[in-house]
Amino acid sequence: MKPPRFDYVRTASVEEAIDVLTEHGEDARVLAGGQSLVAMLNMRLLAPEVVVDISRVPELATITRTEDAVEIGAAVTQAATQRLEGLASHLPLVARALPFVGHVQTRARGTVCGSIAHADPSSELPLCLAALEGEVVLRSARGTRVMAAADFQGGVLTTACAPDEMIAAVRFPLQAPGDGCAFTELGIRHGDFAIVAVAALANAARVRVAIGGCSDRPHAVELPPLAGDALAEAMNALAWSLPFDDDRHASARYRRDLVRILGRQTVEAAIRCRSRAHTPGAGAPRR
Repeated sequence: MKPPRFDYVRTASVEEAIDVLTEHGEDARVLAGGQSLVAMLNMRLLAPEVVVDISRVPELATITRTEDAVEIGAAVTQAATQRLEGLASHLPLVARALPFVGHVQTRARGTVCGSIAHADPSSELPLCLAALEGEVVLRSARGTRVMAAADFQGGVLTTACAPDEMIAAVRFPLQAPGDGCAFTELGIRHGDFAIVAVAALANAARVRVAIGGCSDRPHAVELPPLAGDALAEAMNALAWSLPFDDDRHASARYRRDLVRILGRQTVEAAIRCRSRAHTPGAGAPRR
């Protein structure tokens, strides 16, 4: 299949990209890695007049660590993020999730921000952003605004990004020393979108659990630290609270069973990870 005709603009700066988006609005689409956009163009699901290529904008190809977050620019690939020194200690949840994102070949081109922009409810990186309560940095001619993940992710392939805006970066909060995390997913094949994915974060006061593949966006809840039957009951209640539907990949009942089983296993793994971090002389948890 071939895409519809469009004008292609390779930009050299954020300002140039914003000028094109300001002029064309809903008739323009931003291209970074192209792993989602190109497929949608080829299937004629999108027919923009202009495609704005930001992949070679130097300002967007950076990863910056601040006091409380890692900011990843819009042109940074998933593979480059995976190679980031200190990723496993600063963003261990992201480090655990990235191997499940597509395949080596697609991660070499696909971008972290592109995955967030695509907003597939079964995608791993939007799930991590929701679990970590991260932020999205948006740029337009009107200035810069920063949105919480919960406000940005609007539904299936839908975000709060306006037609004249572009994602400039996403911010993943750093994991506090001594906290634990875990990530689990089940797909038909490795590299496919998850039937159900679970991310869990654990500290002394709470466990935060985020579920992907359950509705039109990732769903996150906070629980007290639980174990045994209490944890099983909490996962059962969570499974029944989610708006599952039958589809060609799995039934609603099967997905609820996965939330019960994978949810409990992932929470227990996050708590064990935290326990190891607090054990004197303990090494890093195995992946």
